[in-house]
Amino acid sequence: GQRRLEAAKKADLLMVPAVVRDDPGEQGMLELALIENLQRSDINPLEAAMAYQVLADDFALSHDDIARRVGKQRSTITNTVRLLRLPRVVQEALSEASISGGHARALLRLPNVRAQSAALATILGKKLSVRETEDLIRRMMRKTHGPDTIQSRPPEEIDLEDSLRESLGTKVILHRGKRGKGTLTIHFYSDEELNTLTERLISGY
Repeated sequence: GQRRLEAAKKADLLMVPAVVRDDPGEQGMLELALIENLQRSDINPLEAAMAYQVLADDFALSHDDIARRVGKQRSTITNTVRLLRLPRVVQEALSEASISGGHARALLRLPNVRAQSAALATILGKKLSVRETEDLIRRMMRKTHGPDTIQSRPPEEIDLEDSLRESLGTKVILHRGKRGKGTLTIHFYSDEELNTLTERLISGY
């Protein structure tokens, strides 16, 4: 309330814009306070990820519910929460603003902590941009699959795999065989993610 009052004074408003709510109870007040805190302009991605996880765990809200309450896309919520899977060293770099959310999301594509930590060291040492980091991750992923795989995968196939990862907000592996056949593997890491992915795939959203 105090911040709203001070903002109204600076804007030379004669009345303070406000919404009067019925008493939501202690649990409801905690939820509202957490959601309001998420609107801060200076909140970092890791703080947002932890807040979203609290809303999911303690208030039984789905990612769709959270998205509606904070005015963001559901995919944004899911991708932000995934930052909590990163190793501590990466989370610390994100919290200290040594890397951005874009850097951190790119690191999520790597298969293990060792690879993520090694990539982080390169990012910090060479001061890579997000685009340069994405190129680094792509090279590391290709190296992991070996030279035979690299040669057999055209750039457009790799780009399609990257687009699917970004769209679905989770790890996706595309294998194409001859005559248009192949497999598409979509990973999920919780029942919540499985339900969300299922809804999106069935609805075509």
